[in-house]
Amino acid sequence: MTTNNLPAFQRIKSYVLDQIQAGIWKEGEAIPTEEALTREFGVSRMTVNRAIRELSDEQIVLRVQGSGTFVAQQKYQSTLVDIRNIAEEIAGRGHVHRSELQQLERCKADEALARQFELPTQQILFHSVVVHFENALPIQVEDRYVNPAIAQDYLAQDFTSQTPNAYLMRVAPLQGVNFAIEARLPPADIAELLGMTAHEPCLVLKRRTLSQGQVASVASLWHPASRYQFTGSF
Repeated sequence: MTTNNLPAFQRIKSYVLDQIQAGIWKEGEAIPTEEALTREFGVSRMTVNRAIRELSDEQIVLRVQGSGTFVAQQKYQSTLVDIRNIAEEIAGRGHVHRSELQQLERCKADEALARQFELPTQQILFHSVVVHFENALPIQVEDRYVNPAIAQDYLAQDFTSQTPNAYLMRVAPLQGVNFAIEARLPPADIAELLGMTAHEPCLVLKRRTLSQGQVASVASLWHPASRYQFTGSF
């Protein structure tokens, strides 16, 4: 049976698959919008939506709320053994890293943070929130608190040109790390930054780093569970 004999939604599916298999649309790249495909094939938006929905169900493409539809790829990996710069991890996969700074401020440690930093409550800390992208996809929200005694110039840094990790590894050589991983539903602000719904789970890496005999930083790293996995060996 030729492609012309297929139902319209199947023709659209075949077209998308052909473009991906030919390498014209590569892993992580956006495909044309449903509106563009509707015009190109002269069909209803509902027909295009069915085709893309089925491709998403088959994990050929990935639909990201508010961002578009992308060629699906294997889950991104992060090692648990080394504290690595996410920009270097992404570059190592041949992809493009980009970051967006959402927040950079002074704050006072509440009781929970004070315990983690082993400092008095109300102690001044630095706080940053950065979204990391792999190609066009948001894959991590980095919510980090930093001890000013370890990194006094933290608030003066440009975290769109370097990652907080890269800066901290330079000024506060790592002495130790504690971490834990949990699966959690993201709060609304995290879900929005990652282009997710609040009902999709995240993998959350909670990490506390030590330097110069003190707690240097406490970070919560949020990842969409559908796009990320952790690996490592001990």
